[in-house]
Amino acid sequence: MKQTIVDLKAVGKSFNSADGAPRTVLDNVDFTLREREIVALLGQSGSGKSTLLRIMAGLVSADRGDVLYRGQPLYGPARGISMVFQSFALFPWLTVQQNVEIGLEAQGVPRAEREKRAEKVIDLIGLSGFEGALPRELSGGMRQRVGIARALVVDPDVLLMDEAFSALDVLTGERLRDDILELWEAQQISTKAILVVSHNIQEAVMMADRVLIFASDPGRVRYEMRVDLPRPRDADSEGVRTLVDEIYAVMTAGRLRSGKASEEVEPMRLDARLPDADIGLMEGLLERLMDDPFTGHADLPQLAEETELTDEELLPVAEALALLEFAELESGDLNVTELGKSYVAAENDARQALFAKQLLKRIPLAAHIHHSLQQEPAGEIKEEHFLAMLRDSLDREEAERVLNVAIEWGRYGEVYSYNYNTGMIQLPEVDDAPTS
Repeated sequence: MKQTIVDLKAVGKSFNSADGAPRTVLDNVDFTLREREIVALLGQSGSGKSTLLRIMAGLVSADRGDVLYRGQPLYGPARGISMVFQSFALFPWLTVQQNVEIGLEAQGVPRAEREKRAEKVIDLIGLSGFEGALPRELSGGMRQRVGIARALVVDPDVLLMDEAFSALDVLTGERLRDDILELWEAQQISTKAILVVSHNIQEAVMMADRVLIFASDPGRVRYEMRVDLPRPRDADSEGVRTLVDEIYAVMTAGRLRSGKASEEVEPMRLDARLPDADIGLMEGLLERLMDDPFTGHADLPQLAEETELTDEELLPVAEALALLEFAELESGDLNVTELGKSYVAAENDARQALFAKQLLKRIPLAAHIHHSLQQEPAGEIKEEHFLAMLRDSLDREEAERVLNVAIEWGRYGEVYSYNYNTGMIQLPEVDDAPTS
């Protein structure tokens, strides 16, 4: 049995909303990270994945449950856990060598020793010759290598990677990921376990021994899958493609109460996290689905490959089309409905009318905004009114994002309009505005 390094038991975390009421971000999370394993964490934005990583690193404290590092309660940052961030997080005024040494300096490591250790890991991570360069002189991939070197130089037990490759172009991200895996397989780094937060399903399957899928509102482990494929893995192999398909199926199975496909789907709430899907992308994807080779039916991994959309771009659009009943998500496939076919065949005005009808029928927030505007004599309400309502259950940033999605969808369907100068949401000035 592999030795446990990090153990989370019934962990919960809440933050206060604008009105002071607690908002649960994580609830009853059980998770164990063991020696010689890589675990990937997948889930929608806002599901609490990054918060979980920060709790494991000791940067944020849990409100409930137990967080154990090698059997002992974790209070504050753990010296055996390092974290790599999406944004590189380098000090722009320090050289590569100085950025890598900064953690050792904070630990009180003598100068000669930290220089020696930094030079070793700089060479290991492929940065030799750039020791004296400043971050602004480096490409994005090289800056992220500096961030990884800084995390590795302290010889951590656990390496936490929060979307570490997502800010890079595809080829650079894949090359850096493969380099990390080579160091891991050859045991050239002292790290005993790696936890990767990602939006990229294929990346998770290529890297991980286990994949955890997080549910949202609140964040919790919804599904766990083992990946028993030998490394190095071929992205085009049947084994990888089968697992990618299975994860797509789980992640598009709908809002389930416990992640079991046989259970009842929850009705959409007024404050539901609407998918961040652009109207033009939704229309373009529907039209692409109706063309060859799909003719209305597509396997999501194949669709991602054909359209060159990332999982972070494709999944919200697919979810939005399903919410509006223009398509159905089933077992990792996206199938155009008869309504969706009618939408594709329609002219622009008819498309807008159909979109408006489905928006008011299927999206409670949009219907609430429209109904509220109809009750106002002036036919307009300040956006802050709806933001305040959303902040009862969402943080400010997420409340603004959700309202922005509802506004953009409503503007396209001419259900309501929005004045960017005044922040007022208004009924459209037409006689035949859609009614709920």
